[in-house]
Amino acid sequence: MCGMPEQSPTRSSAAGRPRPDASMSLLTNVMDHALDDGYAEASARRTSGAGGLPRGVRGRLWLGAGLVLAALVVTLGAAQAHHAAPVVAKERQELIDRVGSETAHADDLEHDVDGLRRDVAQRQQAALRQHGGGRAPLLSVLAGATDVHGPGVKLVVDDAKDTESGGGANPRENAGFSDTGRVRDRDMQRVVNGLWAAGAEAVSVNGQRLTSLSAIRAAGDAILVDNRPLAPPYTVLAVGDGGKLAARFKGSADGTYLDTLASDFGIRVSLSAQDDVRVPAAPSLVLRAARPLKSATGKTEEGTS
Repeated sequence: MCGMPEQSPTRSSAAGRPRPDASMSLLTNVMDHALDDGYAEASARRTSGAGGLPRGVRGRLWLGAGLVLAALVVTLGAAQAHHAAPVVAKERQELIDRVGSETAHADDLEHDVDGLRRDVAQRQQAALRQHGGGRAPLLSVLAGATDVHGPGVKLVVDDAKDTESGGGANPRENAGFSDTGRVRDRDMQRVVNGLWAAGAEAVSVNGQRLTSLSAIRAAGDAILVDNRPLAPPYTVLAVGDGGKLAARFKGSADGTYLDTLASDFGIRVSLSAQDDVRVPAAPSLVLRAARPLKSATGKTEEGTS
């Protein structure tokens, strides 16, 4: 148009057109300065670590310090153990020596007790020979104070192979046994009493000598002889006239009772005459009392119980 000064297009556009982000100066400042100086400094310290060390270097330093501390603890423990080892070894040896000394002392006492028992037995035998009218050997045998050997019988009684088997009439009347194939205490009582009645002079069960004070009892399934548990098979040894003793026992009511247990319930029985049977002495026989007695001839004799 006329009358208006003509402006340069380039300059006009450069001078008159504002910046596209002129109205977003605040956002531009935030983007250019995301952290203030304080936050930037703290971030730099965390990145570099104390004293300016990188984080990896600081971790290795802590690991090395921990290993040194662990090695120090182990070394101190080993040193203390090495220092205490002689003391422990000494105490252990003292304990071993004490046990050995006490064991030797107990053995000496046991040896003394055995000697005193032999001395008492010899004195008893001497007194019986002096005042017993020649009956000392017989009294010792009857009382079970001495071992006996001679002809006799060997009777072995054992449980049935199948302890639940059995049939027929039960000779254990009113016993209430559910396991009829097992040997019971009353069975052994009848066996022993039958041997005594048949003429046995001495009887033992599994090496346990029976005397007038002996008892055969039960504790559960175990059979006790003088409170000593026995396990099957039960071997009964009886000293006497072997052939006659075996025949008399078989013909007695107790022998028939045992045969019934064998035939009806499978209890295993073996009876044989022996040329030489050895029955030990009773281990717990104690002389309880002794007093002078007068015989039919008026002579004073020693009586024992």
